[in-house]
Amino acid sequence: MTTTARRTTDRAVKDPTRNHARAAGIFYLLTFAASLPAFFFIGSAVNPDLTIAAGHNTDLLGAGLLDFVNALAGIGSAVALFPILKRQNQALALGIVTSRLLEAAIIMTGVVSLLAVVTLNQHGAGTADSNQALVAVREWTFLFGPGFMASINAVLLGTLMYQSRLVPRIIPTVGLIGAPLLIAANVATLFGHNEQDSAITMLATVPVAFWELSVGTWMLVKGFKPSPVTAGIVKVD
Repeated sequence: MTTTARRTTDRAVKDPTRNHARAAGIFYLLTFAASLPAFFFIGSAVNPDLTIAAGHNTDLLGAGLLDFVNALAGIGSAVALFPILKRQNQALALGIVTSRLLEAAIIMTGVVSLLAVVTLNQHGAGTADSNQALVAVREWTFLFGPGFMASINAVLLGTLMYQSRLVPRIIPTVGLIGAPLLIAANVATLFGHNEQDSAITMLATVPVAFWELSVGTWMLVKGFKPSPVTAGIVKVD
């Protein structure tokens, strides 16, 4: 009888952080599922001189929709994590939400630019100059959104994850190492010493991409590790 009662009690007590971790993991992985195809769609539609290849309106529409999903997923990951991370450091946790909101706003500026190209082309009003200008806007939003802001987010979230030990420390360590590398590559691009699609930028992106993929997968599959941040949070059905 005692053993049965203990098992019943164990089943009744649930980890109150599990849904937060699962949601954050799903949103993180969704940013990958959306951003990678969008990158290839734009690559197939935009020429090196920023002109638009003929017959690629569908690619631009698809890229715009996927970027929209990416922006929403980024916000969703921060909102899902905030109730837990604020127990470690409320200011940094709020900074994560704010950085994701700003990143999403920058991404959406690029989305509107891409859709404007499609609208102009559909009405026969698109010219090489107008399309190049709108694509150039999207190029800059890509630098400051998924480039700079993603790096800042990696520093903020990586710091909190490292301090709180909610995930194995090796995971945020990769993000904390990769973020300065990506920031340096983006600064070089900003001042014309590097290209966004160069090998240097691609290499600098790998650690941050690995960090986001790893932390998203861990939160989805494993949840948060027991730590002082989760101590004392009890939910009984």
